[in-house]
Amino acid sequence: MSTKKLYLPLVLSALLLGGCSSTLIGERLGADQVVLADATQVSKCKSLGRTTLSVLSSLGPITRSAEAVEDNLLQMARNEAVDKGGDTVVKGASMEYGKRSYEIFKCK
Repeated sequence: MSTKKLYLPLVLSALLLGGCSSTLIGERLGADQVVLADATQVSKCKSLGRTTLSVLSSLGPITRSAEAVEDNLLQMARNEAVDKGGDTVVKGASMEYGKRSYEIFKCK
């Protein structure tokens, strides 16, 4: 079997996953109300902690788009904020592609 035939299903899967990246991570009730803010905007907010999240950054030899990866990370951060009673997240450092920390705050 040729190499092209082996990679075709992987390439098609990666294209499909990239096209529906927002549906890979479920949205918790209320997560759409969680705000992404800058660190300068949360000085009067209560810190609820930090979370480090990771998502699938590649599928075999196919690397997912940075936009899809970041969208998934942000959705997970919003979900985590809801779980902790927060309403705001601040994007932190990215340790590696597909992994990022977020700080969670209660501002309202």
